[in-house]
Amino acid sequence: MVSLARRCKPKPPFPGVLLILTDREELDITDADAVNAYFGSEAFDAVVNCAAYTAVDKAEADEETAFLLNFQAPLLLAEAAQAKGCRFIQVSTDYVFDGRHNRPYTEEDETSPQSIYGASKLRGEAAVLGSYPEAIVVRTSWLYSRYGVNFALRMQELMQEKESLNVVFDQTGTPTYAPDLATAIFTILSHPAPEGGVYHFSNEGVASWYDFAVAIRELTGAKCKVQPITSDMYPTPAQRPAYSVLNKGKIKAAFGLEIPYWKDSLAVCLGK
Repeated sequence: MVSLARRCKPKPPFPGVLLILTDREELDITDADAVNAYFGSEAFDAVVNCAAYTAVDKAEADEETAFLLNFQAPLLLAEAAQAKGCRFIQVSTDYVFDGRHNRPYTEEDETSPQSIYGASKLRGEAAVLGSYPEAIVVRTSWLYSRYGVNFALRMQELMQEKESLNVVFDQTGTPTYAPDLATAIFTILSHPAPEGGVYHFSNEGVASWYDFAVAIRELTGAKCKVQPITSDMYPTPAQRPAYSVLNKGKIKAAFGLEIPYWKDSLAVCLGK
């Protein structure tokens, strides 16, 4: 949401855009009455749901909350948007896949989430499109920015504190810079009547978490040594996809997107 807001400043992405932001203090998106009242008090052309339960490991022991935020809330928002005649975009995740492919996943590939987080996000996708077929679901991967809690910021902090770090190298995907995703979303909204359904978006290229960490070290000039390890050496409550590279052919063809290479966007994020 921060990246969407900053994408509007100082120049809106297209003429006449007015971005209205809400957080949990302004709107409880899990409360049907609150959602309907909010939509009744405002006039919207489009709604983008960036909210989610993203604590992947914590979700394994907090399934109810994960499904509340990742399934029920998107459904309520999609239903309200449809009733008001608003376009609706739901942001989803590469964790809907099991990670057993050896080629980039297309939107038509079978889903098989291996975690509560992935399952809750997939259920949210189905709920949104089931209630509002003209809605758009944008799956993305390894999202990071200059704000919030994310891998890029955490690595920078740890590299200042430690002499060495262990980072897994057998999980492969694509880091995605949040402002690039925001630009893609605004590009979709600039099209008058896009086809509803699922679209994949990430930056271009392929990396492991180890590659991502090494690139951060090189760009920041950190002296910390980065050691590659396998996933079994760093066990987590939630299983991650071993391979979750997304094929972006559909979204590029539909909206004429030119997507930056992940290392180039990382350099922009780090101010290099």
